[in-house]
Amino acid sequence: MSIELDQSLEGILLENLKKQQQKYIETSHLIHANPEVGNEEYYASQQLISLLEAAGFDVDREIPEHPTAFKARKSCGKPGAKIGYLAEYDALPGIGHACGHNIIGTASVAAAIALSEVLPQTGGEVIVLGTPAEEGGPNGSAKGTFVRHGLVQELDACMMVHPLGRTTGSAPTLAVDPVDFEFVGKTAHAASNPEDGVNALDAVIQLYNGLNALRQHVTDDVRIHGVILDGGDAPNIVPDYARARFYLRAATRETCDELTKKAEKIAKGAAEMTGAAYKMTRIQNGVDNFKVTPLFDRVFQQKITALGHHFYEDRKGLGSTDAGNISQVIPTIHPYIKIGPESLVAHTDEFREAAKSKQGDDALIKGATALAQTGLELLTDGHLLKNIREEYERL
Repeated sequence: MSIELDQSLEGILLENLKKQQQKYIETSHLIHANPEVGNEEYYASQQLISLLEAAGFDVDREIPEHPTAFKARKSCGKPGAKIGYLAEYDALPGIGHACGHNIIGTASVAAAIALSEVLPQTGGEVIVLGTPAEEGGPNGSAKGTFVRHGLVQELDACMMVHPLGRTTGSAPTLAVDPVDFEFVGKTAHAASNPEDGVNALDAVIQLYNGLNALRQHVTDDVRIHGVILDGGDAPNIVPDYARARFYLRAATRETCDELTKKAEKIAKGAAEMTGAAYKMTRIQNGVDNFKVTPLFDRVFQQKITALGHHFYEDRKGLGSTDAGNISQVIPTIHPYIKIGPESLVAHTDEFREAAKSKQGDDALIKGATALAQTGLELLTDGHLLKNIREEYERL
């Protein structure tokens, strides 16, 4: 069943965003000025929760495993679609909001609040998922936790918008397993009695060599990259502990799982070669590849283009995102919006500054507007939502 979409409903959205835009820009800047890494975003999450509660959303803060996560919802009691928005708000260690999550979280909350204003006419429900630690790290990628605990499956569709150097659509991304490999050996004096020692660092080096050899025998989509986090304390002491962290990526979850199994076999071999014991630990949720739903993307494209953004059709995968986990269970969009020159590269000082620039502020408001308008289309056009779901199921 579809609802007549008239200008009055869209006018409610636009009026709400116009009245609140300065508050949203201030919120984005406050989050930017107080960067917090994953699962420590107490200030940022509270800023967003305060906006939602003031707009009449019920907020659940008791999300398993993540103290800074939340799920906010607003309904008028009438049946209809459940539209979700993804809010990210973690910063990068040392460099702050160099991926623009201050814009992402605020835009999603602004869009949700604006859309919630029309629920008495449209029915349905608006839900915001506050998802910490998108950048990973210990117990990172909270969207994977939301999926594991069944906190997203009720939604009919979900969306967000990410800052970038150009405005473009959702792109396929890589699945990734962030893994620690630990080796335990035995200390000894490296000069007087090295024969009594078991060198854990040697095991890490063999792991590195084995994974380098594996790179020659994988498909083009696979990416293997890592660092040594612990390698010993002094050259004259045989290291009894060493640790390396690797990100193992591939185009699909299935390929990534196989890659991780091969990497563990190499770690086991390195341990046997050196006599060390080994342990492999997944330090966070595995991240799934992003499943693009073209029809859903086109709705956002129409909205953002009408707001004056040039939309680039060519889309390239940009690493990995745990929005991929959401996209594997419900139709999801993750488009990008321009906040600076096309040369802008995420995770840099320049990107951090763009995330609080006038162009970044404009992208925040226009991105929120396009997200709200997209949500309105889904609430009022049951045929469109049905077609999106059917396309998604065929992918």
